[in-house]
Amino acid sequence: MPLVTDNLNNRSIASILLRESGVIAYPTDTLYGLGAIVFNRSAVSTVFVIKGRQRDQGLPVLVASESQLREVAADVSDEAMALAKKFWPGALTLVMKRHPDLPLNVTGGGDTVAVRLPDHPCPQSLISACGSPITGTSANKHGGLDPTSAAEVQRQLGSRLSLVLDGGPSPLGVASTVIDVTMSLPRVLRQGAISIEELRTVCPIAEPDPMPTSPESRGS
Repeated sequence: MPLVTDNLNNRSIASILLRESGVIAYPTDTLYGLGAIVFNRSAVSTVFVIKGRQRDQGLPVLVASESQLREVAADVSDEAMALAKKFWPGALTLVMKRHPDLPLNVTGGGDTVAVRLPDHPCPQSLISACGSPITGTSANKHGGLDPTSAAEVQRQLGSRLSLVLDGGPSPLGVASTVIDVTMSLPRVLRQGAISIEELRTVCPIAEPDPMPTSPESRGS
């Protein structure tokens, strides 16, 4: 697994590998991500194999712009757009209805998808170069330590990846906040970098469940 510095030249190489059905690791504002083009079913299947992840547990999706959101999500609510305008790019993941064109293996067969616009130039550059959203699941073995560095990615995933872009330590080092906006009153599924109090400056937010269900186990 080549480990290279995150720069413009290596991002260009990474985007070529993605277009050739490769799976790469890249830095984001939260944790290191494991990337494949979401409309490439074969590459998405490889992500599950690399992570050791069950196929019914969906993968988060990263976009490079608000307009790209509608390529992967349907029935985008006013609350979803208001939250996106406030916190994107940033550490907020929105769970929405899956767009009919988004392959079902991305969502684990479910009807929802978790989408984020990261506040980091690397994934934004990769997505723009590929002309497609990419997967945004953390670049670790399923259940493994959060990958906050390229070295941790390399330790966990070994030689399984086409490329690892080393952008140094993750700026936040914590996962994004995940909120379900498919219901009339949005609900936090995972508390992360953005607090409920911050979310409530935009719209009403339901109290989180005492034992919230993982957004990924819900096919997101």
